[in-house]
Amino acid sequence: VFFPHCFSIYVMGVVLEWIKNSGRAAAMEKLSSIKSQMIYDIIDNSQGFYVCPVESKNRSKMNIPFRTGNVKGDDALEKRFLDKALELNRISLKGHRSVGGIQKLAAFMKNFLEMHQL
Repeated sequence: VFFPHCFSIYVMGVVLEWIKNSGRAAAMEKLSSIKSQMIYDIIDNSQGFYVCPVESKNRSKMNIPFRTGNVKGDDALEKRFLDKALELNRISLKGHRSVGGIQKLAAFMKNFLEMHQL
C-alpha cells in the first residue's frame, strides 16, 4: 500500500539533506540574495522600462513584483512579455515564479528590454 504523504516526507528529507550538504541556511540565504539581486539589477538599470513597485529597503528575495512601462504598467507590453516568455517555453511568469531558473529569466528580461525599449 502506498501512502501519498510518505512521498512528501521522502522528498522533504532529500531537500533537507541537500540544504545541509550545500552549506545550510546561511548558504541558502546567500544564494537567494544573489539570485534576487540579479533580477533587481536588471529592473533598476532599465531606465524605467521595468519598474518594481516596492521600495528598495522592503524588497523580497523570494517574490519580485515588476511591471513593464511604468508603475501602472503597460498592459499591451506586458502581454507581449508574457507571450514571448511562453513562446520560448522557458518560463511561466503570470502570477508565479520562474520555472526555468533565474539566469534564464534574467537573460530573457535583458533581451526583451533591448527589443522593446523606447
